[in-house]
Amino acid sequence: MAGAHGWDLYRSFLAVAETGSFTAAARRVGTTQPTIGRHVAALEERLGAALFTRSPRGLVPTTAGLELVRHAEAMAAAAAAAERDTAVGVEAAAGSVRITAGEYVAVEVLPPILLNVTEAHPRLELEILASNRTEDLLLGEADIAVRMAQPSQQALVARRLGTVRLGLFAHRRYIERHGAPATPEEAARHRRIGFDRDTYILQTARPAANLRREDFSIRTDNIGVQVAAVRAGLGIGAMHYAAARGDPDLVQVLPDHMVFEREIWLAMHEDLRRVKRVRLVFDALAEGLLAYLKRDRR
Repeated sequence: MAGAHGWDLYRSFLAVAETGSFTAAARRVGTTQPTIGRHVAALEERLGAALFTRSPRGLVPTTAGLELVRHAEAMAAAAAAAERDTAVGVEAAAGSVRITAGEYVAVEVLPPILLNVTEAHPRLELEILASNRTEDLLLGEADIAVRMAQPSQQALVARRLGTVRLGLFAHRRYIERHGAPATPEEAARHRRIGFDRDTYILQTARPAANLRREDFSIRTDNIGVQVAAVRAGLGIGAMHYAAARGDPDLVQVLPDHMVFEREIWLAMHEDLRRVKRVRLVFDALAEGLLAYLKRDRR
């Protein structure tokens, strides 16, 4: 197709696969709907297969389209890495590194860990995305991810660092006013701090899996707000052992009943291993998180 390079076709195809329409894909890529349509048609002609089928949800990739998505994602990651490398150089300990982590880890755990690497390499720029959504490293949404579950995507360098324990904690003021529950049944009569609409953690973490939204009298999906509510004495909520034990005003509640573990993984795209600034931050995060997990077991 005259005027369209290979990556242009795949970028348009991937945008349609992610958005479900030519119009939305055009907005994302910054081009026109007819151009997106021509790019997809050119790919279909080149590959000899239909890539999309229409459904009530919009354009859905066919079997051939789903297979192509994987390759297009790898191309997108390579293009993003090339742009970053060109901007500051592969061997430079300078430039931006984007880190994504859950809200709790981003607020409570990462800042002290990142102190040493920023002091040692002042030309580094860190972008910290505090989100419980799984950011797609293959599409360049982040360079490094700290995740509480094993990454499932291929083409990633993933390292399991260990497990972190979570338990229920309350501020001493709350315990002094309301007493400490001795059983889960007694805890049900206390003010409990937990999730509102995002029930993923409740569904995947036992013994919390039998809790419902209605079991919490203070509800927020922002884990940083949950922790702030616990520290303010509003009620009983879940926190990491390693963080809570460093606060003398926090008291563990039901240590024999409500303790559960989650894995901590560190991941980046394999193409970024040779980028010095990303590798520096990855190694610093690994070292710092391992030290954090050791404090959890004291």
